[in-house]
Amino acid sequence: MSSIDPQAARPLLESDRRQFLRGGMTLGAGLVVGFHWSRGRAAAATTDAAFAPNAFVRIGTDDTVTVMAKHLEMGQGAYTGLATILAEELDADWSTVRVEAAPSDVQRYANLFFGAQGTGGSTAMANSWAQLRTAGATARAMLVAAAAKEWSVDASEVTVKDGVVHHTASNRSTRFGALAEAAAGMTPPNDVSLKKPSEFTLIGRRDLPRVDVPEKTNGTATFTIDVRKDGMLTALIERPTRFGGKVASFDATAAKTVKGVVDVVEVPRGVAVVADSYWAAKKGRDALEVTWDDSEAEFRGSEELFTEYSRLARNRGSMVEISGNAQAGLERASQVLEAEFAYPFLAHAPMEPLDAVAHLQNGKLDIWAGSQLQTVDQNLAAMAIGLAPENVAVHTLLAGGSFGRRATPDGDVAVEAATVAKAMDDGRPVRVVWTREDDLRGGRYRPLTVHRIRAGLDDAGGISGWHHTVVTQPIVAGTIFASALMKNGIDNTAIEGARDLPYALPNFTLDLHQTTLPVPPLWWRSVGHTHTAYTIETFLDELAAAAGQDPLEFRLGLIDPQTHPRDLAVLELVADKAGWGGHVPEGRARGVALHKSFNSYVAQIAEVSIGADGLPKVEKVWCAVDCGIPINPTVIETQMQSGIGYGLGAALYDEIVLENGRVVNTNFNTYRSIRMHEMPDMEVHVVASGEAPTGVGEPGLPPIAPAVANAFAVLTGTRVRRLPFTRAIATS
Repeated sequence: MSSIDPQAARPLLESDRRQFLRGGMTLGAGLVVGFHWSRGRAAAATTDAAFAPNAFVRIGTDDTVTVMAKHLEMGQGAYTGLATILAEELDADWSTVRVEAAPSDVQRYANLFFGAQGTGGSTAMANSWAQLRTAGATARAMLVAAAAKEWSVDASEVTVKDGVVHHTASNRSTRFGALAEAAAGMTPPNDVSLKKPSEFTLIGRRDLPRVDVPEKTNGTATFTIDVRKDGMLTALIERPTRFGGKVASFDATAAKTVKGVVDVVEVPRGVAVVADSYWAAKKGRDALEVTWDDSEAEFRGSEELFTEYSRLARNRGSMVEISGNAQAGLERASQVLEAEFAYPFLAHAPMEPLDAVAHLQNGKLDIWAGSQLQTVDQNLAAMAIGLAPENVAVHTLLAGGSFGRRATPDGDVAVEAATVAKAMDDGRPVRVVWTREDDLRGGRYRPLTVHRIRAGLDDAGGISGWHHTVVTQPIVAGTIFASALMKNGIDNTAIEGARDLPYALPNFTLDLHQTTLPVPPLWWRSVGHTHTAYTIETFLDELAAAAGQDPLEFRLGLIDPQTHPRDLAVLELVADKAGWGGHVPEGRARGVALHKSFNSYVAQIAEVSIGADGLPKVEKVWCAVDCGIPINPTVIETQMQSGIGYGLGAALYDEIVLENGRVVNTNFNTYRSIRMHEMPDMEVHVVASGEAPTGVGEPGLPPIAPAVANAFAVLTGTRVRRLPFTRAIATS
C-alpha cells in the first residue's frame, strides 16, 4: 500500500490558515448564520411529511419533536439543556422530545462565540439561548397558523400546551403530528414573541429527565467504538517517544507476521499498524521496530522545567495589566508576603479513549467521532488528504467525556483517521484507536505553570500592593485560533482568572512569561482558571492570616457590592448554607474559595479532615452557583458535583511527569482518578437568577482545590504551593 507524505501534517503556515478560513471557518468577527433552511435542504434532511421550519427542529407525523443539537453531548447534559430551551418556546410534550447531532455545517450550526461549529468554554447554553428560543417559537407560530387556517379561526385564539394545539371556543384540539404537513406550508414569521420567565413550564424544572439517559442505560447509545462498517479495519499508531521527535526509519517485518495485520504504513503522526481487529493491531504495533529522530525533541524533565520556570518567575514578564502603582504599594506596606506556586502537566484522561472512524471513497470522506470541534476536524482532515472541505462530512457521536481533549486545534484524531484511510488506498473504512497509554503519553496537556505573587498589607489589614507573575506555555499560539484568542501577543488562556478580580486591589500588576516547548498543550477543564484560582484564593488566605482576619470576612471586605454584586451574593450564600463561623466537628476544618469563570459565579466551602495517608480527606462541600437563569437545576447540580470531583482528583493525585523528555505515566495505575468512596458529601445551591444563562460545565472546578488547601492549612499549618497534594505531602 502507498503511504502519505509525513510533511502533510506540518504546522499550519499562514497560507494554510487563509485556505482553512476560506474553507468555511471564520474567527473573531462573528458569523451570521442562515436561520432558515431552503426548502430543498429541508426536504433532503427530513422524512416525508415531517415539519422542519428551521435548522434546529423537526416534527414528525408521529408527534416526535427532534431537536438538532449543534453541540457535542459528552456527558455534561448539553442535549437536555438544548432540548429544554427549544421545547419551552415550542410548548412541546417533553415525553416526545428527542435529540440528534446536527451535521457538520458551519453556515447553520456555528457556535456564535467561536465562528466555528464546536463545543467548549462552557458556551453551549449561553450561545444557543436566544437562537433555540427563536427556533422553538417560530415552529410554534407555524403550527398555530396551520391550525387556525384549518379551523377558520383567528390565530390569536389558538393556544398550545404539552404538544397539543387548542381552540377553546370551539372545543377543538389536535396534536403536533397531525399539523406537521400543513405547518410545513406556512410562511415563517419574521418576528416572534418569546415567553417571560414567569411563563416557563420546562425551564427551571428539577424533575425533567435527561434525554440521553434511556439509550445510555439500555445499550442503544452509539459511541465511536460502536460504529460498525463493512470491511472496517482498525489502526493503532506508534508515535514518537519524545515530543518533537520524528520517524527516522522503521522495520515492519515482525509486525507483518502477526495474524490479522493487513499493512504497516507511515503517516504524518507516526507509523500505523492496520489490522482486522484491535488486538491484532495492538500485537502488531508491539512488534514494530521504529528508530526515532530526536534532534528537535524535548529532553528536559518536569523538574528541569520547574526550575527554569521558577527562575523566569523572579523576573518581570510581558505586561498584561497594570493599575495604580504596585511597587509603591509594596514599599509602603507594613507586611509583604511572597509565594511561589507550581502546577504540573495534566492529562484529560476521559473515560472513553480517543478514536475516530474514517471512510474515504469516490473522492469523499466521512468521519464518525465524538467531535468537539467539527469545523476544525472537517477542514484539517480535508487539508491533510487534499480534499475540499465540502467533500468531508463529520458525523458527531456521543462522547464518553472530554474535558477539552476532543477539541484540538490540529484536529489530531480526525486527521490521523483520514491519513490512515488515504494511506491504505483501498476504500475500506478505518478506525483509529488510542489506547489509554497513548492518551496519557500523547500530550495535549494542561501546561506546566509557575506563579509568583508579592502582596503588601497596610496597617489596617488592607492590600496595599499586588504583583503577580505567571510563567506558562500558551495554548493557542501558533494555532488557527491565535488571531482571535490572542491580544497584543498575550494568550488569554494563560492568565484568565488572574485579572478582573472581584477584590479591591488598587495597586495591581500582572505580567506573563510565555514559554515555547515541543510538548503540545491544550485547554483542560476550566483552562487557566484551574491554576489562577488556586494561586489567588490560597494566597488570599495567607494574607488574611497575616492580617489576623477571618478568611471569609477578609474577602467580604474586599468586594464592592456595587461593582461585584453576584460574586458577593454567592459568597454570602455559601457561607450561610455552611454555617460559616459555627461549630465544626473536632479534627476538621473549613476552607473557602470564590471564583468566576466563563461568566458564572461559584463559591465553595470544603470541610476537611486528615486521612491516614496524611492527605486531606474532604468530608463535605457546600457550593453556591449563579449561572443566570437555571435551565435545568438538576443538570447544574450534577455539573457542579462533577467539577468538584474532577478538580479534587487532580489536586490530590494527578501530574504528568516527564523524565529525560519521556512521559513516565502509563495508565490509571500511575495517573489515578478519585475513587467513589473518596467523593465528599455535596450540597449545591443554585441562585434563582434572572440573567441570561451562562456555563456550568467548567466553573464548578476552580474553587475546590483552593477551598481544600485552605482548610488543610488550618488543620496542619502547611501551605501547599505545589500540586498535587501527594507530592506536597511526600516532600514535607
